[in-house]
Amino acid sequence: MSRRTLVLVGHPDPSPDRLCRALASAYAEAAERAGHTVRKIDLALLDFPMLRTMQEFEHGEIPDSLREATEAVVWAEHFVFVFPLWLGTMPAMLKAFLEQVMRPGTAFTYPAKGENFTKSLLRGRSARLVVTMGMPAAVYRIWFFSHGIAGMRRGILNFVGIRPVRETLFGMVANAGDAKRANWLKQMQRLGERAG
Repeated sequence: MSRRTLVLVGHPDPSPDRLCRALASAYAEAAERAGHTVRKIDLALLDFPMLRTMQEFEHGEIPDSLREATEAVVWAEHFVFVFPLWLGTMPAMLKAFLEQVMRPGTAFTYPAKGENFTKSLLRGRSARLVVTMGMPAAVYRIWFFSHGIAGMRRGILNFVGIRPVRETLFGMVANAGDAKRANWLKQMQRLGERAG
């Protein structure tokens, strides 16, 4: 079954040589070959402000530079976030992007009068977090409890209704040889084929 898939590259460095870009491209190209409809957003190529107040978050206009991205968030059935682990979590640029596009009215609504809970507007969607890191992936999972990724999954994605959220972690990337990187790209191609 074909899925509308949004691939988001969350590496702030626009260098085309970044592993995150290669992983995202491998996934997107395989997904398209398998018949899925794919849109791709590279955050390093966008220019947008950080939100600074609750007023901006709740009532401010979406910046023109993010209108297409916001529409893609609503359009997508499956999200793939590809980013490096920085200080245990996502880079600030990715967090700033999510704050802009996961706003009230787009990703959730506040409770109506007499109701107690927010309403998630992105129910029925799924996501995969693809994270590169300098440490072994097992250390991040076991010693650090994947805390930064868990916060993204529970505090942002699950909050707006996106679930399940699966994870693919690539560790020790700085020391990985060509064979290891080739295997990672093949893994991403397999995931892309099923848009999973």
